[in-house]
Amino acid sequence: MIPVLNESEAIAAALAALAPLRANGHEVIVVDGGSEDGSRGLAAPLADRLIVAPRGRASQMNAGAAAASGEALVFLHADTRLPVSADNLIRQALRTHSWGRFDVAIEGRSALLPVISTLMNLRSRLTGIATGDQAIFVRREAFAGFPKIALMEDVAFSKAMKRRSAPACLRARVRTSGRRWERHGVVRTMLLMWRLRLAYFLGAAPDELARRYAGKP
Repeated sequence: MIPVLNESEAIAAALAALAPLRANGHEVIVVDGGSEDGSRGLAAPLADRLIVAPRGRASQMNAGAAAASGEALVFLHADTRLPVSADNLIRQALRTHSWGRFDVAIEGRSALLPVISTLMNLRSRLTGIATGDQAIFVRREAFAGFPKIALMEDVAFSKAMKRRSAPACLRARVRTSGRRWERHGVVRTMLLMWRLRLAYFLGAAPDELARRYAGKP
């Protein structure tokens, strides 16, 4: 399922990339958080279901999970593409794990993005913490929902799931856009994310972190 908010530039291509999975019988659900740019109209004919939920990635993903009918749930960003045969890879991984994620490759012009991707994958493998960019997947019976917090919902979810089992860390890579990194500066964005993660682990409130992430005072 894909949570979206004003993703008119990316959503049609994202759903077109999922057409082979739909042809194999897999369900694609788009959860809109109140887009004002025509995202819903672009997504509706290319998804199995389009639903509207309160804005917020956690709320949207939880709503999509509640509407889904499959035994496995996959959470995908609008600018992220799954690898070939992702359905088979996920099926095999969930035979022995309750949840998991893919390695990620961040695509863009900057030569730093492959380095950042490598560090993200290594950190995730060492800590068992997955990020939303890594296409988190989980058995339905093991899914208790994403914590409804403004930011770091993927980190909080990972910490909760680790108490159930270690994640399946698949080396196959999803490809995600480096558009935000390059728009705001790769080094600046990297340092910001490090500061936000450190602040979260030290107990900072997710609402405050979300304001800092959005660049609001």
